[in-house]
Amino acid sequence: MAVSASSSAQEARQALADRLGELCRDAGLTGAELADRCEWSRSKSSRIMNGRTPPSADDIRAWCRACEAEGQAEDLIAMLRTAEGMWVGWRRMERAGLKQAQEARLPLYRRTRRFRSYSSWLVPGMIQTQPYTTAALQAIQQRRGLVDDVAEAVAARMERQRVLYEGDRQFAFLVEESVLRTGIGGAEVMAGQLGHLVSIASLPNVSLGVVPMTPDRERWPAEGFWIYDAAQVNVELISGYLTITQPSEIALYAETFAEMAALAVYGAPARALITSALDALG
Repeated sequence: MAVSASSSAQEARQALADRLGELCRDAGLTGAELADRCEWSRSKSSRIMNGRTPPSADDIRAWCRACEAEGQAEDLIAMLRTAEGMWVGWRRMERAGLKQAQEARLPLYRRTRRFRSYSSWLVPGMIQTQPYTTAALQAIQQRRGLVDDVAEAVAARMERQRVLYEGDRQFAFLVEESVLRTGIGGAEVMAGQLGHLVSIASLPNVSLGVVPMTPDRERWPAEGFWIYDAAQVNVELISGYLTITQPSEIALYAETFAEMAALAVYGAPARALITSALDALG
């Protein structure tokens, strides 16, 4: 699995670099001549053309002017924004607060009909209780030193949960057993959250699987991810938020989800693990 930027993001950056290279060649310029026209070092134009250094929007405008192709600048800047959006660091994503980060995902949830979610860290946001969400987002806000809009962000996430009950959407949630035993917000909050999982699992459009902790796992835990239909995967990493749209990569995550699903237990065995975690709270 990816640990930084995926090949989807790399391919998007390379596609932009290739288009810039084509403009340069179509204009009959060498990389050195283009650098001279832009008043750059020759190494800068080479790094951009070879995809080693991403250009800025101003770099793209200068490049297009040098190639007498100003009309293509905005389309190329749009390509740049797409590539940048595939990998977003948490600081950038949450710079305007947690509420905006929560609201930004709502259109994706509304247009998706089949959700698959695997979590090895926390209960997935779609099936969190309000106190659990509050505890989790407060911890993020304090750790990252963000503006305190936790209450508004919690309300936005609770609003997003309405898609569980609307339309003909199907949800498959997989959580590691360790998620049931990781304390978030204290015993009372965890007790409420575990009880909520039992209720959620009874919904006809929801499948809830728990991957048991065993000493002989054939497939070790992975980073948490969401699969939206067969169109997109989002991965939450320590350093940022990854969006994957490359079909071959989506297929890899779908394969991993299927492998984890085969290890999970459902129904009464899953409830037994939840009850065991609940009993351990004392």
